[in-house]
Amino acid sequence: VKAVLKKREYGPKYTQNNFITGVRAMNEFCLKSSDLDQLRKIKRRSPHDDTETFTVYLRSDVEAKSLEVWGSPEALARERKRRKEAEIKYRENLFRNQRLLKEYREFFGNTKPRSSAAAMFFKGPGKVVMVAICINGLNFFFKLLAWVYTGSASMFSEAIHSLADTCNQALLALGISQSARTPDPSHPYGFTNMRYIASLISGVGIFMMGAGLSWYHGVIGLLHPHPIESLLWAYCILAGSLVSEGATLLVAINEIRRSARAKGLSFYQYVVQSRDPSTNVVLLEDAAAVLSVAVAATCMGLTSLTGNPYYDSVGSLGVGTLLGTVSAFLIYTNTEALLGRSIQPEQLQRLTELLESDPVVRAIHDVKATDMGMSKVRFKAEVDFDGRVVTRSYLEKQDIEQLLQEIQQVKTLEELEAFMLKHGENIIDTLGAEVDRLEKDLKQRNPDVRHVDLEIL
Repeated sequence: VKAVLKKREYGPKYTQNNFITGVRAMNEFCLKSSDLDQLRKIKRRSPHDDTETFTVYLRSDVEAKSLEVWGSPEALARERKRRKEAEIKYRENLFRNQRLLKEYREFFGNTKPRSSAAAMFFKGPGKVVMVAICINGLNFFFKLLAWVYTGSASMFSEAIHSLADTCNQALLALGISQSARTPDPSHPYGFTNMRYIASLISGVGIFMMGAGLSWYHGVIGLLHPHPIESLLWAYCILAGSLVSEGATLLVAINEIRRSARAKGLSFYQYVVQSRDPSTNVVLLEDAAAVLSVAVAATCMGLTSLTGNPYYDSVGSLGVGTLLGTVSAFLIYTNTEALLGRSIQPEQLQRLTELLESDPVVRAIHDVKATDMGMSKVRFKAEVDFDGRVVTRSYLEKQDIEQLLQEIQQVKTLEELEAFMLKHGENIIDTLGAEVDRLEKDLKQRNPDVRHVDLEIL
């Protein structure tokens, strides 16, 4: 049979059993739905169990109808070209209108309600960030007054530290708000990574604004020391700052503990893996703030006892070094997350075992599971399906006696071809249903898995 089929010409007679959907018929052959009503309709089984059958048409009937409507292949080709040009023009106009609408919204303000984004700031990481913004903003104001009054280099570093924290946490709030946007055609996987981007920029901001200015002011203090005024008010403000920063630190610690417990991770693993970048930044910034307050108070105390302003400048350098360490850690962890790192080996092993234990799967190859951030995983694997199991799954849903009668009635090559095309297509539909079932099982048993790509070998 193969030898005969290879010698045949694949003309209209051979392709008369090819099917085409109504949408393709209207798009490729420039027909209307009323034109298709006059053609033979064939019901095909859907590969999805929860979807009804759909209607297809014989390609030969559609081609004949298109020639009847347009008169000649040349006229059909001209109409296709005209429609393609019209579609390109429509897309250009649509893009232009979207850009104008965006400019209009930027000028007059976007009044679209964003209740879902606003609700994020009353719980979880959003609440932690908002508390930190309020506290650090107040700390900056009072530390700035203390620096103006005393001229202390350590107090200046503390004021810059609080200013950097406030700006960075405002940036985190923007990242949380943007991450709540729904996916669109340009960003089909959503905007979750905006939290990592905001945290990365925050780390760079801490390094440039906080560490840089603290080092600069400390070096200037060493090169050009000057006497410091009374430090009483500075000590009072540092004490208040220690209490407020400690309160924010406790809020961040409690949130990370709760989230880590829900994920089955330790506190250290949750922080190092940067599972929640926004809370991580608040945690590390406030931990650095508490330590820097202790460093600044110690150095200022030594300056008060000895009268030597060099201790105060050394305190500024110490605060700058502490901020530089925190920023380096934030830059490293968020860069790792944005690069698309793999999930934990234990979790990947569970996903692999789930696939390999299914009877329809013979083997899997090239498995990749990427952490997309914020507990969202994209899983990809090349699957070698067992054709015998798939075929048995199809046969279990068929009337075997009727199928045997169809086989016995096959007498010619054309009848054999029609029989093979019919059941071959149904087996392919069964294979598609098996793929959908596996993807659904992976998502149900592993809630972190949001996108599954199974390639058939």
